[in-house]
Amino acid sequence: MKKINAIRKDPDVMNLLSRLPDETALSLTDRQLSHIKVAVGNGGYRKHKIDCRGTIPIPFYPSRIYFVLLMGRNIRAVTRREKSIALMTTLFLTTLFLSLSTLLGLVVLYILKSALGIDLFEGSSLGLWNWLKQNFG
Repeated sequence: MKKINAIRKDPDVMNLLSRLPDETALSLTDRQLSHIKVAVGNGGYRKHKIDCRGTIPIPFYPSRIYFVLLMGRNIRAVTRREKSIALMTTLFLTTLFLSLSTLLGLVVLYILKSALGIDLFEGSSLGLWNWLKQNFG
């Protein structure tokens, strides 16, 4: 934590004080400033890999539209809801991957069985091997 008497040199506090009237800025104690800084935020989330800000004029209208594009590593604490959603998504994707992998493995084994001429049930076939020979063989 910063020293109390160094709080006036902090960039966030200096920015705040520059926007206040001089008499108000001078009347605030270092302790009050440190509490204001904590209440408003310490600016820890201001360092982004991509920080693109700008304004776009609206034709025939005196106002402008502003845009902000921020991208960077998420360093916030994960909420209970976000953890729950992440767990459910991971379980769903894992189940989907395992199901599709199993299905693909069974199809490959069936094609291999058919290519070797092994007939497990006399007279029954899915016709996959014949379809593959017709279209690709």
